[in-house]
Amino acid sequence: MKRVAGKTALVTAAGKGVGRASALALVREGATVWATDVDDSALAELAAEAVKAGLSDLKTGRLDVLDTAAVQAFAARTGKVDVLFNCAGFVHHGSILDCEEADWDFSFDLNAKAMYRTIRAYLPSMLAGGGGSIINMASAASSVKRRA
Repeated sequence: MKRVAGKTALVTAAGKGVGRASALALVREGATVWATDVDDSALAELAAEAVKAGLSDLKTGRLDVLDTAAVQAFAARTGKVDVLFNCAGFVHHGSILDCEEADWDFSFDLNAKAMYRTIRAYLPSMLAGGGGSIINMASAASSVKRRA
């Protein structure tokens, strides 16, 4: 249907899982997609899959969303995007009693603050260009209840 033809999208954590599937779906729907991740080998596999499928509008780039300067530099490199899909995330395994403070800090940094970083980097150009869409992915694991 080419619903996003002519649009540019950026997808974080596009090396695997939902991010990967979303990046491929967006490019199949006509978008130029920046697929980002910290896993260089996963990005290489994604790029090879896109080439094999004839999806020439998929671009890959290493992006550590935990690094504010890296996010800002990547936004300067890519310019305005029409779709920002924040897909990077982490769910600690175990209960709160198993979760060390460092684990909690990492979860908060990746699951919430990384979205802040990317939105802050991309929103000004989106607004200046007339708008866009921001999608923030969350995990269903937050609503899974385990009996003690």
